[in-house]
Amino acid sequence: MAMTMNGDFVLPADKATVWAKLNDPDVLRVCIPGCQSLEKTSDTSFQATAKVKVGPVGATFKGKVNLTDIDAPNGYRISGEGEGGVAGFAKGGAVVKLEEVEGGTKLTYDVEAQIGGKLAQLGGRLVNGVAKKMADEFFANFAKAVSPAQA
Repeated sequence: MAMTMNGDFVLPADKATVWAKLNDPDVLRVCIPGCQSLEKTSDTSFQATAKVKVGPVGATFKGKVNLTDIDAPNGYRISGEGEGGVAGFAKGGAVVKLEEVEGGTKLTYDVEAQIGGKLAQLGGRLVNGVAKKMADEFFANFAKAVSPAQA
């Protein structure tokens, strides 16, 4: 099943700060909902484990994440794939762009993903709803992590 999601979020920090935090595995680990581990394996790749629950299906996904098309500090393409055992798989990517705006930095994201297995059988509305909720939670956490009070 294919899904897409996009949006933007204004963060209360300058572009350099947002860029640094977007590339910091310790910051990302606490911001990503369900993330159990996130380790940098090279300058452009990470190994991740996340526990996800979508409706009646819960699973621990293990996967790899790669950064490409890096245009520091303006954005990059993030792509990855994860296996969740019988729950299924997820793979996809996102284009992330940063732009200075009054009051901080605007982060724009455009996600394309494929899911399969039991997760795909739950239906698009439920999966998209959970994905949107997780994205909102990530950005709320990330906004706190980049706010000047946290720096």
